[in-house]
Amino acid sequence: MFKKIAILFLTTLMLINPAYSETWRELLPGAKLVGQGEFRWIFWDIYTARLWSENLPFDVNAPFALELTYRRHITSSEFVKSSIDEIKRIFGSTYSAEKLQKWEKELTHVFPDVHDGDQLIGVYLPNRGCVFFDKNNQIAKIDDPELAQAFFAIWLDKRSRDTSLRANLLGEKK
Repeated sequence: MFKKIAILFLTTLMLINPAYSETWRELLPGAKLVGQGEFRWIFWDIYTARLWSENLPFDVNAPFALELTYRRHITSSEFVKSSIDEIKRIFGSTYSAEKLQKWEKELTHVFPDVHDGDQLIGVYLPNRGCVFFDKNNQIAKIDDPELAQAFFAIWLDKRSRDTSLRANLLGEKK
């Protein structure tokens, strides 16, 4: 009985909210690997990143997925703080302190602590926002296109901290 109710609930949720999906591949069924790379800090492996898109060549203004597979433990607060710090570094004073605080609070509700082997996948949906998944399920949806663009710029903007990783993700030789 419980299983039938759960299936009915999920089906209803998917009809009400078309961005709801059990896996990121349901949002990008024709996604192909654009590129991949490793992020290391000093001598620590932090994560492996893979960029997926239905559009090749890659178009940052079309839907895509960024898959991160972690190689070490990172707390939710560390993840959120470093994300906001990178957005500030890339965009300077573009965003107000109030907006950054709002985004920090929102991201705090999105990202769990991660451990070696955990995956987080973010799907960028132009003009809508983004949806986040772990290996198996949707974990959050953000209906803020501006936050989505700023967040994915951490990896894909020309001012990204790791230009080599960016080039690898975009399938460029560097």
